[in-house]
Amino acid sequence: MSKKPTWVVEKERAKRDQANATVWLFGLHAVRDALMNPARERLRLIVTKNAAHKLEDAIATSGMEPEIADPRKFSAPLDPNSVHQGAALEVKPLDWGNLDDVVLGQGTGAPIVVLLDRVTDPHNVGAILRSAEVFGAQAVIAPHRHSAPESGALAKTASGALERQPYVQVRNLANTMDHLKSLGFTLLGMDGEATLTLRDGISQSPGAIGIVLGAEGPGLRERTKETCDHLVRIDAARGFGSLNVSNAAAVALYGISQR
Repeated sequence: MSKKPTWVVEKERAKRDQANATVWLFGLHAVRDALMNPARERLRLIVTKNAAHKLEDAIATSGMEPEIADPRKFSAPLDPNSVHQGAALEVKPLDWGNLDDVVLGQGTGAPIVVLLDRVTDPHNVGAILRSAEVFGAQAVIAPHRHSAPESGALAKTASGALERQPYVQVRNLANTMDHLKSLGFTLLGMDGEATLTLRDGISQSPGAIGIVLGAEGPGLRERTKETCDHLVRIDAARGFGSLNVSNAAAVALYGISQR
């Protein structure tokens, strides 16, 4: 019997690991919204008596039997610095299904998506999910590797948006961008050195728009820039200063929503 190649073994192991992966959500908002989400596969709920009282309706809706924990010895496997507010919920990551259905099948008007190029900070991604929900984006899209995974810190910053706003992780960002362009999306890459302003880029893009943002510091990778239709910048009132990636996303989404 021939031995499997190493790459095949590693791929099978990664697939098993992904199937077995779980996430611990924490904080009252994140836990409440996950308990209320029928699409969320829930495994274990640990709460203090005080948190159980505050989450009473959500716990009843979920049908889960909570484990009551001593607030001085909270037993959930969380980072000691996590502000859990007496509530932690072990879940399976959400599966948003087919990308085309997600980006084309929700809302009214021309679709909007946000694409993140190696944005690894969960707090930034969580804030971007909140803005995406507020301004009606169809999805936030990021590569599987070198991006913030679904996590408790991300969910807490998203303040419930993770349960409602699709966060879709893809194998290859540039290939996904090409696919979105084939669906009719115009891709605007945020770049502080661009000559075109965000306002002008939006005005030249009457249909579906994808706003593409890179990590703070390195920004967009070269291949990502080359795959965008236009590079755009946010005009600053003065000749210096910049926004972090989550603030830039909020400004761009607001601008698109007002066109």
